[in-house]
Amino acid sequence: MTNSLTHLNADGEAHMVDVSSKSDSLRIAIASATVMLNELAFEQLSNGNNKKGDVIAVARIAGIQAAKKCSDLIPLCHPLMLSSVSLEFDLKSETHSIDLRAICKITGQTGVEMEALTAVSVAALTIYDMCKAVDKSIVISEIALDEKTGGKSGHWQREV
Repeated sequence: MTNSLTHLNADGEAHMVDVSSKSDSLRIAIASATVMLNELAFEQLSNGNNKKGDVIAVARIAGIQAAKKCSDLIPLCHPLMLSSVSLEFDLKSETHSIDLRAICKITGQTGVEMEALTAVSVAALTIYDMCKAVDKSIVISEIALDEKTGGKSGHWQREV
């Protein structure tokens, strides 16, 4: 049986992909997400007076930690020695929303797409957790890989 799914072997069993023959290259992945809040929750977050503390600072740390723990959360991901993880938060007062962006980098044999996606997901969930007492209708949306570079497949960018 031939199979184009890389996480299944010839017998259809799940396995971690062997990347030992791949060359090291600089690999970068950028992922994004959007969090929409009500007006009060957004104001508390932007003014820094949320009762649980500095929402953006905690979400940033949570996202970085999540990227570092990706292989503990996603069963077939390789544990990686990330060289950089950064998170950016763009607060949009007119829509009471926050656009999140995670950038992960490594020089290695496998990509960091899952780490970037995990980083924005957990950062968004942290915002939800810290703001849910004020707004239970928070929406997390548009989690997506926006761009990746490196490796055999080279550069890829999502069309918006």
